[in-house]
Amino acid sequence: MSALAWIAAAGLTALLGIATPEPSPPPPQPPPQLDDADVRRAVGRLDGVVRDAMKRTGTPGVAVAVVHDGKVVHLEGYGVRKAGEKGAVDADTVFQLASVSKPIASTVVAEAVGVEGWAEPVAPHVPDFRLKDPWVSEHVTVADLFAHRSGLPDHAGDLLEDLGYDREYILSHLQYEPLAPFRASYAYTNFGLTAAAQAVADEKGVPWEKLTEDTLYKPAGMDSTSSRFEDYEKAANRAWGHVRSEGGDWKAEFVRDPDAQSPAGGVSSTARDMAVWLRLQLANGKLDGEQIIDAASLERTHWPQSVANPPHAPAGRTVFYGLGWNVSYDDEGRLRLSHTGAFELGAHTNVTMLPGEQLGIVVLSNTAPVGVADAVALDFFDIAQTGKISRDWIPLLDEVYKQQLDEGRSETDYADPPSDAAPAKAAGTYTGRFGNDYYGPAEVVSGEDGALTLRLGPEPQSYRLTHYDGDTFSFRTVGENAVGLTGVTFTPDGKSFTVEYLDAEGLGTFTRTGPSPG
Repeated sequence: MSALAWIAAAGLTALLGIATPEPSPPPPQPPPQLDDADVRRAVGRLDGVVRDAMKRTGTPGVAVAVVHDGKVVHLEGYGVRKAGEKGAVDADTVFQLASVSKPIASTVVAEAVGVEGWAEPVAPHVPDFRLKDPWVSEHVTVADLFAHRSGLPDHAGDLLEDLGYDREYILSHLQYEPLAPFRASYAYTNFGLTAAAQAVADEKGVPWEKLTEDTLYKPAGMDSTSSRFEDYEKAANRAWGHVRSEGGDWKAEFVRDPDAQSPAGGVSSTARDMAVWLRLQLANGKLDGEQIIDAASLERTHWPQSVANPPHAPAGRTVFYGLGWNVSYDDEGRLRLSHTGAFELGAHTNVTMLPGEQLGIVVLSNTAPVGVADAVALDFFDIAQTGKISRDWIPLLDEVYKQQLDEGRSETDYADPPSDAAPAKAAGTYTGRFGNDYYGPAEVVSGEDGALTLRLGPEPQSYRLTHYDGDTFSFRTVGENAVGLTGVTFTPDGKSFTVEYLDAEGLGTFTRTGPSPG
């Protein structure tokens, strides 16, 4: 999942700082139900909402499913699977779900562990999993990790995935991450949730990918849904991920492999299959008369577990996180469950449900997030509840995504070295082999032209270093969590260096272990 994934777990209203009207006394009775006419009105305008959002943003392809009272009342594809080609998106086009994988994972776990299993410790089932505090390691539960309250820092482990490390390595290295207070803080962690899902699969004696098939996909008839990247990659009818080019066009340049964090972000599915899953969710785990998922355990996933986002204004809303779900309440007290998924390399999805209204929508799109999936869902519920769209969501949402990207960028403009920059030392001062307990081995080598190259990761990724000032160089980051140019600063004796964007938690320093071979 991308560095944008925190939006998926924070609640869009809270993130945008939109205050609700002054609170009134609790109503003496439940809010009026949305009737069939309300839903028909929203469904009737849905095509126009989607096409307008696509036109405004240039999004190549979208698929949408709506479920009401146990029936699929809208199922449609729009646009094309890949920009510049004719293949149309339909209800059976396979999209990467990104973090919408999380409520699917919690559905699987609900059946696999039952009500009591949510409180089971994780460590006994994943031998190499431990956290920095031994007591927390022994006591952290499946629910703690699904609710992002373990104390792990935001997005712990994601940069290891970008460097090419697999799930086993990443889970075994979370022990180096600093911890905030256990069960008293919230931070969104793809690999914390993945550790919990892996523990459940290990206890069952099967790979997580098979557990998802046996527990949910096959019993529900979700035949086009998979937790394996290879199944998405080989699907003939699949949506390609798109990123914006410098000219503003959408280009299918990357293919994101999220297998390392499969429970948190690795599911691929279609609008048709997601409609089946929505029906199951809204029917308390039952599908066509058969109880597929334990109802009591599934209900636990919908309960508030952590405060994900406190109110940003006196009349603002508190947004909670459940077990794989955002949990919030609208102005009339209705329970709203939602999740957004976002890959900066080309996916944006949203699922939103009003369980009390037996109403849900899923929106799948094939671009880096620009607000489309979220805006379509928000517009749909606006129209259903009030008959009109409350605000222009796309520019607000797009700005939120842009701000998050900017927060990760360096404050130093490495593209513009100072006019009085000190020269670098001889290349031999910097070259050699280096090590880091968390990020593993690294190597700095010098080319025939004297330029330095940094190699990182298990199958080394090479980054050409550009001199900035003195012992500081820079390189352009790549991958899901890319932040533009970042700095590499050597100590004057060349015995260690620190990579700026890897050092947010103080883990980014590499120490010399030997000369460069050859």
